[in-house]
Parts: sequence; C-alpha cells; structure tokens
Amino acid sequence: MRAARYHEYGGVENLVVEPAPDPHPGSGEIRIRVAAASVNPVDWKVRSGAVRDVLPVDLPAIPGRDAVGVVDELGAGVQGVRIGDRVFGLGGVTGATAELAVLSAWAPAPATWTDEEAAGAGLASVTALGGLNALGPLAGRTLLVEGAAGGVGSAAVEFAAARGATVIGTASERNHAFLASLGAVPTTYGPGLAARVATLAPGGVDVALDTAASGSLPDLVAIVGNAARVSTIADYANAHRFGVRLVNASNDSALLAEAAELGDRGAYRPRVERVYPLEQTAQAHTHAERGRTRGKLIISL
Repeated sequence: MRAARYHEYGGVENLVVEPAPDPHPGSGEIRIRVAAASVNPVDWKVRSGAVRDVLPVDLPAIPGRDAVGVVDELGAGVQGVRIGDRVFGLGGVTGATAELAVLSAWAPAPATWTDEEAAGAGLASVTALGGLNALGPLAGRTLLVEGAAGGVGSAAVEFAAARGATVIGTASERNHAFLASLGAVPTTYGPGLAARVATLAPGGVDVALDTAASGSLPDLVAIVGNAARVSTIADYANAHRFGVRLVNASNDSALLAEAAELGDRGAYRPRVERVYPLEQTAQAHTHAERGRTRGKLIISL
C-alpha cells in the first residue's frame, strides 16, 4: 500500500509518501480501504516528538488516527459488520493516512455524509461527546464552549444543541457567522470574556467545555462558579491545577454510533475546511500547525 510516513521525529519535511507494509487487523479489529483520513492536532504533535514521553510511536510511523472507508478484512471475533460496509472510526495513535488502515472502534457512516465529512467525524466526535458527558445532562442548561470553531468545538456545539442546551461559543470574529450557523451564540475569546458572556446570558452559564487550551480555565471556572462544572479536552498542563475535569478521547464505538445517529437525523454534519491529496500530507500538517482551523483538515485517498 501507499502511505504517508515519517522515519524520525521532527518537522513536516520528514513526511514522505511511499510504499509501506499492509496492516492486518487483530482480534476485535477491522481493516478498511481508506477513502479519506483526517489531520488532528495530536498528529503533528506526535510527529514532531513534542509528546513522545506520553505518546511514543514506533518509527517509521504513519500519521493519523481516524478515517473512513470500506471494510475489506475482519479480525477474529468481530461481529455486526461485514466486508464491503462503509464505516468511519478510530485506530491507534498512528496509521490512518494510508490506503489501508486498521480500526478498533467504528460505526456505519451516514449516507448523508461525504467521505471527507465522515473522515473528520471520528476523533472529533468521541472527544466532544466525552467532554460533554463529563458535564452531565444539558437539556435546559447554558453551555459555554471555548474554541467552538475547531473540529472538536464545532462538533460539541451541534451535539449540545441536539441535547437541548443553549450554547455560547468563542471564536475569532471571522468565525462568528459559522458558529451561528451551527446553532451557537458567538462571542470573541480573550480578556473581558466574563463580561461579554454576562451580557449574552444574563441568567448565567451552567457549564463550560474548553477545547482550546488557551489559558482560559480560570475565567471559565469564574464564569460558571464551580470547577466541577468545567471540563477540558485540551489543557493537560492546567486542568489539575484549577480542579477542572480533564477528559481523554477514547476509542468508543458507542460514541461513534451516537454521532452517526445524529448525522442520520441531520443534527450533526462534520465541518471540513480543506481537503488535501495524499501527496500533500506535509502541506496539510503545515496548515494544522498554524492553528485557527475552522472544522477539519482532510486527506483524500
């Protein structure tokens, strides 16, 4: 198979597209013929070596954790999915940006989603739903999402709205119309957030989800009045310090199925900023490293 790979930690110049051994699924896993894969912040952080102490990988490594494609091989004990089914899901920390990928969690991809949209749903869905689930029931409550225009943040907005929450989302002004289209009340991030939110939600904010790790946790705690009502999926350095809930993404097929069900109902559509061909994986990683992505970056195979 062809794959994007890096043979040592470092910059995007280490990414090459080359032949690689075909992977095969282990027990409880499936293999898909990849139609598209996504680029997540963790991908370039792993590739650069910035997180090698907590997420070491065997080199050479194929970047990417989530993808969509057609099932072409089943591991031992797998049930409920057949060869030829179109699914989206998650594998290991690496391995998705290739013609073939092994998944350990998956769900049927809604027919209403393009391959590019489905490719962007896996990690964003389980991360956003994990962060929201840590906050308890959302119906009738007001939620503040910090970093609401990114892949995880935009998913969280739609999931929370589907659960009956009133959502306020922070983003740069260029993304305010985008947030409004998702069902959020937009505002800018940074100094003065509490005052802006108080104007938008005079009845107060019940819970907050941080997807940006922008240093705003103290403000979020102050806005909601209780650290236990704040969760973060991004600020590993400060979550414990401020007593907020730190949520790690998990390869959970049930969460993927929930996202797919919302997709079937038209309540969730993964947002894609740009699609790159496999040969331009390095350019996609460069784009991702700049930050401020609206939705997801996708590699099309």
